[in-house]
Amino acid sequence: MSDIEMSTAGTVAHTSSPMADAPGIPKLAIVVVTYKRQQLLAKLFDSFCTLTRTPWRIVIVDNEHSAETESMVADFARRTDGLWGVDAATPDAEGGVTRVVYAPQTDNLGGAGGFSAGVRRAWELGASWFWVMDDDVMVMPEGIERLEPWTHDHQVIQGSRLDSDGGAFYWQYRFIVSLGIPNPIAPAAFGPEGYRTMNTLCFEGGLFSRDVVAKIGLPDPRFFIYWDDTVYGYLASKVCEPIVVSDIILARTRDIPNWDIAGVRQLNGTSDMNRYHIMRNRGYMMKYFRAHGDYNRLLFGLGTAATFAKEIIRLLMVNRESLKTGVPSLIRGMRDARKIYRDATWEPMPPLGS
Repeated sequence: MSDIEMSTAGTVAHTSSPMADAPGIPKLAIVVVTYKRQQLLAKLFDSFCTLTRTPWRIVIVDNEHSAETESMVADFARRTDGLWGVDAATPDAEGGVTRVVYAPQTDNLGGAGGFSAGVRRAWELGASWFWVMDDDVMVMPEGIERLEPWTHDHQVIQGSRLDSDGGAFYWQYRFIVSLGIPNPIAPAAFGPEGYRTMNTLCFEGGLFSRDVVAKIGLPDPRFFIYWDDTVYGYLASKVCEPIVVSDIILARTRDIPNWDIAGVRQLNGTSDMNRYHIMRNRGYMMKYFRAHGDYNRLLFGLGTAATFAKEIIRLLMVNRESLKTGVPSLIRGMRDARKIYRDATWEPMPPLGS
């Protein structure tokens, strides 16, 4: 997820995509990462059953490897058999026809590792498109048919979302690469085209093609949490033109404490674990930028200082009770980022080929 989450108040003026009644996205795999949030996962499963287009596969990555989640997935698979038929339209690369695929992990891999494992599993099955999301969202019934027209000309598409209160959710779709921070003033309006180009990605509803994965590889599990999707979108922008579209495809279902900024945008609360990874993972970000010739030590250092300052503001305004533990977490993350800077053995995620 991007460095700062913001929303706009009020209702959404939906701009319909062209060809809204087109068939579904071919060999679309929905990849869900979940960890100890069964109640939220149940809401997501319910929303899948309202889809007006049928996905080819739904891969559930369970970072908890929970018997409760496994049972939920089995029940969900039986529901989808009744809704969509017992057999999928086409067998997967392993000869299977089951639409719902359970992928338990032996360890908690975090969001980054979970999405890496889930995209890999869907890749192995032969998916052509990957629609990724956490367990704390629900899909719009028309989500697939709203995304489908954009796949004709684009390989990475980010749909719009509603916040947990039903208002529009503004996401920072432009990234200032030299500083390594999202652009906080990128225009929210989409214009008559219904989309804007972007150079980042959010694994909360991002859609990307097999061709992109072939060229840039799997999401990097080393991030564990934070900045993984940002960097994946940056890498995707090196091989195609990602877009964010006005069509609403998801709604968030988890309420997060936040600080309203002028009644228009908000700074969400977070945890010490997140704070640590926000700073530590700038080390991995720097490595990728340097590998692509986009690293400027001075400017990136300014971006790191700005990120640290923003987290201090977040602590003061949203999570004041965590101030004593939050600041040390930020400092520890910065120290570990320096270790990554100096790691001469580091290599980027390899492309997968066709």
